[in-house]
Amino acid sequence: MTTSRTKKKLGLVTIVGGGPGDPGLLTLRAAEALADADVVVIDRIARDQLLTHCRDDVEVVDAAGFDHAERARAVVTAAKEGRRVVSLLDGDPSLLGGLAEEAEACARSKVPFELVPGVTSATAVATYAGIPVTDKKTHAVHIVDVGPDAPEPDWATLASTPGTLVLLNCVRSIGKVAGALNEHGRKPETQIALTADGTTRQQHTVVSTLDNVERDAAGVGAPGVAVVGDVVRLRDKLSWWETKPLFGWKVLVPRTKEQAAALSDQLISYGAVPVEVPTIAVEPPRTPQAMDRAIRGLVSGRYAWIAFTSVNAVRAVREKIEELGLDARALAGVKVACVGEQTADAVRAWGITPELVPSGEQSSDGLLADWPAYDDVFDALDRVFLPRADIATETLVAGLVERGWQVDDVTAYRTVRAAPPPADIREAIKTGGFDAVLFTSSSTVRNLVGIAGKPHASSVIAVIGPQTAKTAEELGLRVDVLAPKPSASLLAEALAEFGRSRREADETLPPGKANRAKAATRLKKSK
Repeated sequence: MTTSRTKKKLGLVTIVGGGPGDPGLLTLRAAEALADADVVVIDRIARDQLLTHCRDDVEVVDAAGFDHAERARAVVTAAKEGRRVVSLLDGDPSLLGGLAEEAEACARSKVPFELVPGVTSATAVATYAGIPVTDKKTHAVHIVDVGPDAPEPDWATLASTPGTLVLLNCVRSIGKVAGALNEHGRKPETQIALTADGTTRQQHTVVSTLDNVERDAAGVGAPGVAVVGDVVRLRDKLSWWETKPLFGWKVLVPRTKEQAAALSDQLISYGAVPVEVPTIAVEPPRTPQAMDRAIRGLVSGRYAWIAFTSVNAVRAVREKIEELGLDARALAGVKVACVGEQTADAVRAWGITPELVPSGEQSSDGLLADWPAYDDVFDALDRVFLPRADIATETLVAGLVERGWQVDDVTAYRTVRAAPPPADIREAIKTGGFDAVLFTSSSTVRNLVGIAGKPHASSVIAVIGPQTAKTAEELGLRVDVLAPKPSASLLAEALAEFGRSRREADETLPPGKANRAKAATRLKKSK
C-alpha cells in the first residue's frame, strides 16, 4: 500500500515600493496588493499610515530594526504557509531599497513573487521641493548614495560630470560631501538644495551653495536628499509644497472622527497636519420607544417630510430602518430636507437625493427660510419627522409649526462629553503645541475646555459662526478667524486665507514657527 502527501500550496510574495513618504504617492497596484494581503511586513514607525489599505484581519510583521536577511526570512516563512505576503519597502525598492535581496531569497526558496515599483525619493523629494532634476539645458542626472554604509563615491568623476547630482542620505555628511565636490573641481558658488523629511508635511528645504551649506543646514534633520546644480535656481518659481497656506501647521480638530474626516482632508490639502480630538460621544436615547414609533410611522406613510439636521441623525434613522431589514426604499414618498452639505452627502450615500438643502445659511434658520408653508390643497400629509440630538434648540420646531406643519420632535441620539484626550495632547493644547484650533460649534468649545483645558494664547482660534465666537470669548479665548458662513469647509478655507496672509507678512519663518513667534511678541507687548 502506498500513501501520498499533499504538498502545501505556496503563497505569493509581492515586494512593494511604498513611495518616499507622502501616503498619496502609493501606486494603485501597491494599494491593491495591500488590500489582498494576509501578511504585511512593514516598518510601522515610518509607514503605518499605509496599513489603511489593508483588511482588518491582516497580520502585521513590524520589521523596524530588521536587516535585509531578517526581512527576507520573515517574508519567505509566511509565504511557505500559503499566505499572500506584501513586503513594503521605502521609495522604489529597486533603487537602493533591498528589492534584490528579498527577491533572490524568494527565488532560492521557489516562492512565487512579483515586484511593484514605487515612486523614488531620488526624484520625488526634489519635485516636492520645486526643483525638476532636468530642464531644457540639463539632461543628465546622477544619483549617488552617500550614506554612512555606502562605499566612497568617485568624487573626481562626480565633480567633473555635467548635469544634476542627486545625493541620498546626505544630511549628516553634507559638509564632507560639499568639501569633496569643491576639492575636485565644482565651483564653491554652485547651488545646492538640501531637503529633510521630503514629501511629508514636515518637509524642510535649505538652499545654499557648496561653500556655505554646512553652516546653513546646521540643525536640519536626517534623512535628507540634496540636489546640486543649476536646476536649483528653479525653486524660487516652482516651490509649491512648502508654500501651501497652512504648510506644517499643526491644527486641532475637536470633532468626532466621522465628522472630522472631510474637514481634516481639506486641511491636509492646505498643507496642515490635523489632529482629531473627539469632544463629544454619540449614544442612543435613554428611552428608545419614541424613536421606534417614529420609524414605524415613517415606513407606514405617516410623514410628508423628514428633516435631518446632522450626520448623526441620518445615521440613527438609517440604523433603525436597517434593523427592520429594510433599506432606503422605506422612505419612498417622503420628502427629505437636510441642514448642510455634509448631512446631505450622508443622505446621498444612502441612495437618496434630498429635496431641500438651504440655499443660503446652512443652519436651521436657513432651512426654514426655504421651507414651504403647509397647503391643505396640495399637501396630502401635514406631519414632519424631526430626528435630532437631545440638546438641539427649538428653533426649527417653532418655525415649522408657524408654517402650519405638525412636528414629531424625537430624540434620535444623545451627545455626551467625550473622555479626556491623552496626556500629550492635553499638554500640547495648553502649551502652544497647536498652531490653530478649529471650533465648529459652541459645544465643541465648551467640551474641549472641559476635558483638556483652554488652548494656549499662541494658538490661532478659528470658529464657524458668531454664536461659537461668543462662546469662545466668554471662556476667555481670542477669536482670530470667523467663517463667512456657518460651514466647516468655509471655516477651513478662512483659516487657509489667514495662514496665507501670515506667510506673506513673514516669509523668513516657516508658517507654524512664524505663527508662534508673532504670538510670543503679542504676549510680551501685553505684559
